[in-house]
Amino acid sequence: MTVTLGQVVAALEARYDPALAEDWDAVGLVCGDPDEPVERVLFAVDPVAAVVDEVVGTGAQLLVTHHPLFLTPVHGVPADDPKGRLVHRLVRSGAGLFVAHTNADRAPGSGVNDALAAALGLTGTGPLLPDAGDPRVGLGRVGRLPGPGTLAEFADRVADALPGTVGGVRVAGDPGRRVETVAVCGGSGGSLLPAAAAAGADVLLTSDLRHHPVSESQEVPGPALCDVAHFASEWPWLPIAADVLARDLSGRVEVAVSTRRTDPWTAHAGAGR
Repeated sequence: MTVTLGQVVAALEARYDPALAEDWDAVGLVCGDPDEPVERVLFAVDPVAAVVDEVVGTGAQLLVTHHPLFLTPVHGVPADDPKGRLVHRLVRSGAGLFVAHTNADRAPGSGVNDALAAALGLTGTGPLLPDAGDPRVGLGRVGRLPGPGTLAEFADRVADALPGTVGGVRVAGDPGRRVETVAVCGGSGGSLLPAAAAAGADVLLTSDLRHHPVSESQEVPGPALCDVAHFASEWPWLPIAADVLARDLSGRVEVAVSTRRTDPWTAHAGAGR
């Protein structure tokens, strides 16, 4: 039975309710005809040229990304503009683009933060910053490791669980510190440090941490910090979301996860000098 783009979008929005998105965010269908059939869906973190190459090469009719292509108002998508060019290429190849961003961050069960927590083997997880109206929904997750270990061992666990990037895994805190309760936030989650401290977390794993807040945090009692590439922290969501979509549509669409590593950093030198 043919599945339309509109049906795929409905299935995605049932899992990642647009109402959960932050008011500054831009989520949902960016381009594509809801009446057109969809046989293949590709999931990726970033809507960049290399991923669109993959869409065209695999013949997918829909690209689902975590990061938006457009976060600020646009008044046109000319093909000589880098982002406009991506839209033109998708449309010419018969593919749509759908974005699930902060709504996927906050969503329960199959969202970005539950996927990150699951990749690390955390149990008993719940939102780090629950929504007032629904405690199952919210930003970040906090849970427990299967058993206590050191901060250095936790960093090794993170490195094994997430895609490798040139930036690797950075840690702020005593490498021998005991770690069992872990807070995570996919993407830029430094603002959740107070919530992690209030939750009794031994460490907060997130991305894009800045020098001064990290330095200041280590001068007072509180969680250690673990910083990974933004791309790596959100990648675990892709296979989860792809599997959920396939099951929600009873296997009537083929799903795949992009093989392109879209972390923008390409080289690293001088570690530990």
